[in-house]
Amino acid sequence: MFGILRTRIEMKDVISDKQKRAARYAKAMSHPIRMYILELLSKQSCCYSADLTEELPVVKSTLSGHLKELKDAGLIQGEIEAPKIKYCINKENWKEAQQLFKYFLEL
Repeated sequence: MFGILRTRIEMKDVISDKQKRAARYAKAMSHPIRMYILELLSKQSCCYSADLTEELPVVKSTLSGHLKELKDAGLIQGEIEAPKIKYCINKENWKEAQQLFKYFLEL
């Protein structure tokens, strides 16, 4: 309009990998049950899904969905020990999440 050439800014040019990773961790942690699971797992080395079912007042399918969200984000890891699944905190990603949140909270 005024002779200024505007280029279209793509989302990939604006959003950093650091922002994407922090947002993924935050999304996975955005439910109180998931926070409870993370807190419980941080206090012990590992936990079986059956134990979590007894600990939480949710049906297995709901718990499974929460565990999947945390696992997909990389905050926990699961190991199949048929017929059970053992869950533990993914220490490397948990440390990264802590560092990312600290970074963004201190801005």
